[in-house]
Order: sequence, then structure tokens, then C-alpha cells
Amino acid sequence: MAVRFQDESFPILKEYLYYQQTIRQKSPKTVDEYFLDLRTFFRFMKLNRKLVPSDTEFESITIDDIDLAFLRKIDLTDAYEYMNYLQRDRNNNASSRSRKCSSLKGFFKFITQKKHYLDKDPMEELETPKKKKALPKYLTLEQSIELLNAIDGDNRERDYAIITLFLNCGLRVSEMAGLNYTDIRTDNTIRVLGKGNKERIIYLNSACINAINDYMRVRPVDDVKDKTALFISRNHRRMSVKTIQAMVYKYLEKIGLSAQGYSCHKLRHTAATLMYQHGGVDVRVLKEVLGHENLGTTEIYTHLSSEQMKNAAESNPLAKVSSKKVSPKKE
Repeated sequence: MAVRFQDESFPILKEYLYYQQTIRQKSPKTVDEYFLDLRTFFRFMKLNRKLVPSDTEFESITIDDIDLAFLRKIDLTDAYEYMNYLQRDRNNNASSRSRKCSSLKGFFKFITQKKHYLDKDPMEELETPKKKKALPKYLTLEQSIELLNAIDGDNRERDYAIITLFLNCGLRVSEMAGLNYTDIRTDNTIRVLGKGNKERIIYLNSACINAINDYMRVRPVDDVKDKTALFISRNHRRMSVKTIQAMVYKYLEKIGLSAQGYSCHKLRHTAATLMYQHGGVDVRVLKEVLGHENLGTTEIYTHLSSEQMKNAAESNPLAKVSSKKVSPKKE
């Protein structure tokens, strides 16, 4: 999705989006999402205030004429009417409405607190729609081992190294595709370029080191288009996100998990869950390993398995205490 806000936005919105892109270092994709969310809101506002004919096609409403005087008239009621519109007319689920709400709050906070265009932020009291808390889907330890044991074929070493890194380091698929062999350091760490071009260093355990070493012995060298790319496709190019996804799906299908909603991202969930449940890794450390910006994002991995909950109940020191039988009173 190409960034389009340069031509379709009004000056204050451009200012906000440039701030997100250059100062906050948000990725072009994220900035694009902010723009699309805010464009939807301002289109709604023009339609709701009858600034365009009621039969105007929503997608054709332009927002480049919005000015500061227009922004100063927006209040909290407008925001709640917009949220109602998203749910009723656009069938947006709670997750989509929550994201659009965050985009709205971020924009008005910027023009109030950073630029001082407004005396008071009209979205300060705007509540984010509640989302259903869905636990992340992940492979069990046994399924993870089964997946690793299923890897075979001409690219066995490469595929084994990729899935080992997924399961041990919790990389995003885009991060996996972007790895260079020059990112691997002599101190058994690897440099990862995450969302928003943020770098982080991940320590490689012995399983990862052995898998990478085995792969590097057979990694193609001649006629490789991207000389520094770590993982090379059969066409001697850097493996793309889609190629890595297809490879993972192939092995998931082989062990009977493809139809159950598993994916590369589920392997990231698996790594996080295994580190937390079996390794006892502190959630703050897990946040750094996964490259999360907020601790709240990481806390979804602190869910407990039913077995852990059962063990916790059984380990309570009061678990064996029972009520003393009281002898009936004699008349």
C-alpha cells in the first residue's frame, strides 16, 4: 500500500503524518493506516454535517479542504457518532474500531499538546471499544518437536534453520526474510531489524547456532543475487515473506496442522509461550526478545495452560486441609 497522504490530505493532517514518519519513525505502512483511518473520520464528518450532498459516494468525499476552524468545532459527541457509524454502517468489529479510535486520539493529542492548535483535546475522554481477549494460538512443545522432525528434502538445512529460529527466537516473518548472514555476530547474537526499523539484538541458543552452522555449509554462493541475504531461495534470491510462509505451511500440513489456523506468526506465538511457560522467562525480558513497543502487547503470553492452573491449585498449602467433623451435641 503506497503512501498517498501527500496529495489527499489537508496541511495539519500532513504535518501529523510526517511527524509520525520522520520523528516517531513509524513505518510507511503504519503511517498509511493512520491516514486511511483519519480520512474515513473526516469523510464521515463532512457527510454528517451535510457539507456534501447526502447521496455522495462516501469514497469520493475529499478532505483536502478541511482547516483549523473545522477542527475546532469537533467534539466528543462527533467521535461517538463516528464509532456508532463504524459499527452500524461499516460493520467494523471491535478491533477495527479500537484502531480507528487510537488513530483519532493520536491525531488530536498531537495538534493539542504538540502544536497547540487547540486549547483542549476533544478526544481526551474518548474510550476505546473493548476487544475480546483472544488467547494466542500456539504449538505445544510436542507439536514443535514434531514439526522440526518433519523437515526434509533438498533444502532441509535451510528450512530447519528457519523454523528453528522461529521457534526459539520468536521472529516475525518479515524479520526472518530480512536477515543477512552479516547480522550474525561472533558472540552468538544476531541483529534483527524489526517494525519501524527498530534494531534489536537476540541471543542465539545452541539449537539456533547448530542449525545456522549446518545451513551455512550448504548455503548457495555462486550466482546469488543478494550476496548478504541469509536465506536463499531456489532462484538464488533472498527468500521472500511469501516463500517462507509457503515453506512453513508445507511442513505444518505434513504434521496435520495446516487447517487449524497455524501460520508463521503462530510460530512466533509458540516461541513466546514456550519461553514463558517452560523457561520461566520474565515478561519484561520477553518484551525485548520479541521487539514489542508496549509491555501490554507481551502480556498476552502470560496466559496459563489448564495444566498449570491445576498444578497451582494443587500446590496451594491449603489444598489438603478439610473441615473437622463436629460431633453432635448431646441433649
